[in-house]
Amino acid sequence: MNTITPAAGCMISPVRLDTKLLLPPDGHVHTEWSWDADHGSMEQACARAAELGLPSVAFTDHADFTRWVTGAGEPLAVPALDVSGYLAAVQRCRDLFPELRIRSGAELGEPHWHPDQVAGLLSGGGFDRVLGSVHSLAADGIRMVDDELFGRLGAGALMRAYLEEALALAASAAPFAVLAHIDYPVRYWPAAAGPFDPADFEDEYRAVLAELARSGRALELNTRIPLAPAIARWWHDAGGTALAFGSDAHEPALIAAGFAAAAEMATAAGFRPGRDLHDFWLRHPAVRD
Repeated sequence: MNTITPAAGCMISPVRLDTKLLLPPDGHVHTEWSWDADHGSMEQACARAAELGLPSVAFTDHADFTRWVTGAGEPLAVPALDVSGYLAAVQRCRDLFPELRIRSGAELGEPHWHPDQVAGLLSGGGFDRVLGSVHSLAADGIRMVDDELFGRLGAGALMRAYLEEALALAASAAPFAVLAHIDYPVRYWPAAAGPFDPADFEDEYRAVLAELARSGRALELNTRIPLAPAIARWWHDAGGTALAFGSDAHEPALIAAGFAAAAEMATAAGFRPGRDLHDFWLRHPAVRD
């Protein structure tokens, strides 16, 4: 299991958000090697990251082994990640952008459901950053979390089922270092259910965060839908040591979108850049303890 060891101390000076070099590294970016990134481009993403002055970027393209059922009841399988082609593209971009630290990576969908396939994928090495994600639920067949599944289960039931599955992932021995988008269903939250309030699911969130903290992994602050500040505070309360930032960008223009506001929120929750600005933000106990 990948665990996070805090650096020998955290930077305690105020985080200056007016300097683009101090934006957090983007640890969750998709390129043309992800099956769902029709507008992805690794080279253009590097150019955008360099333009923004990011310290580093991690290309975490999708590695999905789950066979979904569509709304029509048909099986849906997605293409496998072309690992050799992907890694060759990473090396090409490292040669083109030597000033930018480029991490290789993968986003594993439901890795606790597919231990053999995941082990096979990772056995060759070459991945610097591995995310663990839940995109699916076992509901009338394995279905993606989306508008259609919300309609089947209802908002509250779906959210609780999702967090139950996230808890199972956090408690598993699956080989990932960062739990991605703990609030993934909020992307599809139905207007009819009213505004999403994480307090309605506080016990479930806290259970996931406590298990994740025990595992030594990091929590991702995903900015595709801004994470609720309460969840970042609960992560600190749970004893979480590390926070990763991820835009979940599927096109270059969205690299590091919302990172300035996210950094402010993370600071308020008790996290600071570590001594390695290319890596996770770390817990600062004096801020909230």
